Amino acid sequence: MSQDISVQRIFAKLAERFNAENASGLEAVFQFALEDADSFYIDVREQQFSANWGEHKDPDITLLLSEATLAEVVSGELDGMSAFLKGQLRAEGNLMLATRLGKLFR
Repeated sequence: MSQDISVQRIFAKLAERFNAENASGLEAVFQFALEDADSFYIDVREQQFSANWGEHKDPDITLLLSEATLAEVVSGELDGMSAFLKGQLRAEGNLMLATRLGKLFR
């Protein structure tokens, strides 16, 4: 299933999957630095978000992973914490933000 999910498709679906209620009180930039695909970042402010291609100059957290790992996490085939423990996902910056990410998107 995850093989059919590309980073472009994930990016395109972010707006419809965003859960503003779970973004209450959060102001953060999540950078997705992909090893084998275009990187992007999500900026969450005032219960709204924007998503942009490229690299943010000062993200609060950077998630380093492959496109395949991102697809597996998004599809539910792989838990983010499991990916982290297996070394498939690395995080730099405010690691507590990673725990909120799953609640921001359905």
